[in-house]
Amino acid sequence: MNPIDIAIILGSPRKNGNSIALAGQVERGARDSGATVGNFYLHGMDIGFCNGCGKCRERTSKTCVIDDDMQMLYPKLRQAQAILFASPVYWAHVSGQMKVFMDRCFALGGPEGHDMEGKRYGIILTYANSDHFKSGTINAIRTFQDSFRTGIVDIICGNAMGAGEIKENRSIMDSAYNLGKQLVRS
Repeated sequence: MNPIDIAIILGSPRKNGNSIALAGQVERGARDSGATVGNFYLHGMDIGFCNGCGKCRERTSKTCVIDDDMQMLYPKLRQAQAILFASPVYWAHVSGQMKVFMDRCFALGGPEGHDMEGKRYGIILTYANSDHFKSGTINAIRTFQDSFRTGIVDIICGNAMGAGEIKENRSIMDSAYNLGKQLVRS
């Protein structure tokens, strides 16, 4: 049996941030279960805004017309059997980096369906406030639920204030590791 491919989309601007720490645990669990994992750190990538031209939805098109780093990501997303999204919650939603990335995934759809259908998804959200509503985490959760109705394996939400502080929460770190293992199971 071939190992499954997992794409990890990292939406934090901090490489030592809490969502990155949890994503690392997911990666560990997935690799320990035999998966091939690719990490994509959005903050350092050249990803422009969707310009709403609609060319990606024409029958003759297979992707977005904007020539940036999404052109490298599109084949990786199509190939992956599972995708993990990891983002801090800023101003009541995912990070700007993650939101721009998600908008550009519009180009993966077309007349024959959407290339993101049929995959397994994991969601990691971190935030400073312990309340899903006061922190705005609920908005991010709903966006993922609406975007990926089927296939969400788990949504892990963790609150921590300082960068990397989440590592002190053994329970949530274990949950993230287990999510990695779950993403590998069919």
